[in-house]
Amino acid sequence: MGYREDLAAGRVAFAHLIRVWHERNGWSHKVLPALAELLDLGRVHNSQISMLRNGKLASPGPEVFLALGRINQLLAAEAGPRGLSEELRQRLLERPELLAALESSALAVQDGEAPVLGPGDLLEVFVGLQPPPAAFDLRILDTEAADLSAALALLFTAGRPWRLCRDSVLAAYPASKRQRRERFTEVMAGLRDYAAAELEAELPDLLITARCLGVAGAEGLEADGLLERLRGG
Repeated sequence: MGYREDLAAGRVAFAHLIRVWHERNGWSHKVLPALAELLDLGRVHNSQISMLRNGKLASPGPEVFLALGRINQLLAAEAGPRGLSEELRQRLLERPELLAALESSALAVQDGEAPVLGPGDLLEVFVGLQPPPAAFDLRILDTEAADLSAALALLFTAGRPWRLCRDSVLAAYPASKRQRRERFTEVMAGLRDYAAAELEAELPDLLITARCLGVAGAEGLEADGLLERLRGG
């Protein structure tokens, strides 16, 4: 694979990383820029976060990776499941909305006990020199989308005929847009498969569906865990 392909793949991987990081923490796109500005960790704008999440920012400056990497290192050291350190809490007092967001959730980008990603690591992910942590990599190959769609239908219907469980499954699916509900219905009924990009975009709502249906083990899953289960892992 040439360098152009590396860059393109890296940009997609980084978009997934940023998207999953925000979804895991329930953050808006304003949290990281505000945190970088308040704590003088670098500079990144709201619009850049939005573009990174969508894979549309081709050439972010070094200050973006500096800000995101230093924030990630800070969260790993002074926040996370155990809560905010008192020092960090004091530094956030002048921005109550930011303090509230981090008190709710402040998980860093990190795989288990692996070293936390810093500015250089994030840059390497962006240019395709290293993959993101597995838990933050929700990329789906075009070649596996059909099998994953079939596995999803089997999981949600528990192997029952669609006409016998249609109402309960549709009631658990949270999306309200007609087009998405029609597509979901077709996948569940085995009439079509999700494309890879569609399935990637659907993962957060599919996880909610799994939990609402009482799928065994779903309460403890995140999106990457659901994807691994569909793959048979």
